[in-house]
Amino acid sequence: MNDEHFMGMALDLAREAGTLDEVPVGAVVVKDGEIIGCGCNQPIGHHDPTAHAEVLALRDAATQLGNYRLPGCTLYVTLEPCAMCIGAIFHARIARVVFGATDPKTGAAGSVIDLFEVGKLNHHAEVIGGVRAEECGALLSGFFAARRQKTAVT
Repeated sequence: MNDEHFMGMALDLAREAGTLDEVPVGAVVVKDGEIIGCGCNQPIGHHDPTAHAEVLALRDAATQLGNYRLPGCTLYVTLEPCAMCIGAIFHARIARVVFGATDPKTGAAGSVIDLFEVGKLNHHAEVIGGVRAEECGALLSGFFAARRQKTAVT
């Protein structure tokens, strides 16, 4: 199994979020080649501003392992994480973060700010961006184009 494969699983979850009228972002947590946590964006449906795909995947993985720390795990997410999600990633002690599309508005892994490069923080992770970026970005672009079209019609 490789990064492209697991990003494909995150893309499936992102599509699921889109069917719920949520911004289509999906995430999976992998340990030793096995998916142990899954999540897709659901802040609208859950009435919860923290219900980002990454946070839900981390919660699921922590429940599966019976531990809020997730050392040795990789988080795959279709969109560059925001500052809130990176905070959760740090607290979970995720070893690797692999993301698809960059987020020029709220991306905190290099686009707007790079929290992974802040030396004073007590945890750092390996970060790999751009995995299946075109697919991830197209899913988001299509979602927002359809939303704008729907808004223009009504």
